[in-house]
Amino acid sequence: MMLEGAGKRALITGLSGFTGYYVAEELRAAGYQVYGTVTPGPAPGRAAAEGEFAVDLNDRAALAQVVQQVQPDVVVHLAAIAFVAHGDVEQIYRVNVIGTRNLLEALAAQPQRPSAVLLASSANIYGNTEVGVIDESVPAAPANDYAVSKLSMEYMARLWQDKLPLIFVRPFNYTGVGQQENFLLPKIVGHFRRQASEIELGNLHVWRDFSDVRMVARSYRRLLAAAPVGQTFNVCSGQGWSLGEVLDMMGEIAGYKINVRVNPAFVRANEVVRLVGDNARLSAAIGALEPVPLADTLRWMYTA
Repeated sequence: MMLEGAGKRALITGLSGFTGYYVAEELRAAGYQVYGTVTPGPAPGRAAAEGEFAVDLNDRAALAQVVQQVQPDVVVHLAAIAFVAHGDVEQIYRVNVIGTRNLLEALAAQPQRPSAVLLASSANIYGNTEVGVIDESVPAAPANDYAVSKLSMEYMARLWQDKLPLIFVRPFNYTGVGQQENFLLPKIVGHFRRQASEIELGNLHVWRDFSDVRMVARSYRRLLAAAPVGQTFNVCSGQGWSLGEVLDMMGEIAGYKINVRVNPAFVRANEVVRLVGDNARLSAAIGALEPVPLADTLRWMYTA
């Protein structure tokens, strides 16, 4: 049986990031030859691997050179400032908007067009909405600079639609082994792994749609194969969990109850209360998603 990526070259920006690792695994398993960009500068305890290019997305000439060298058949653009509370606002816009523009410019200059260019936006662009379950037609109402940068990226990228086969994804929250503890679920799992007696959290009355990073990577691969060009997809499980429910689940996995202290410093002023997505459009494009139950993802992270 011919593998779907046999003889094809994939370029992943942000290859050494949390998501990049899983997307690379998924694409290699499908037969793709994987290349990727990583942030310049020594990564602690990690040598540059084959097919990795240390390049700054804001270095137009260097990025164009990488694209020319790889000549990708498919592209997954993940590199971004992805932490909502990132301190350097200017950098958020520079990387997320201008960095993406530099990539699209380099791809459009290639003699051979890729068959699919997947751009990772974010469900954060929906902001605080009255809608219980959010589908792609819900108007954007970004509530922080990160979300504004991602929505700006979508608008900017559409200027390249006639030249490149763009696919937009808006992932909701997702997690898994390897995600840093400045993200919520790894922080909670980390406390339980260390048998901590208490944890400091912000607002407990928020609901989030948590997916497993492996399901997200699989969805991206299947979108590259299906190539529904010009479309935008929520990537989510379709189910919302409150922080209290997550803490209860972890308590069952770890066999004890943790003491929760609400730290006002962790409560965001414009906190998005409920962010749960509708994945009907995605499953219509790529087939059944088979989301991993959240308890299984948490157990995987706890025992890793």
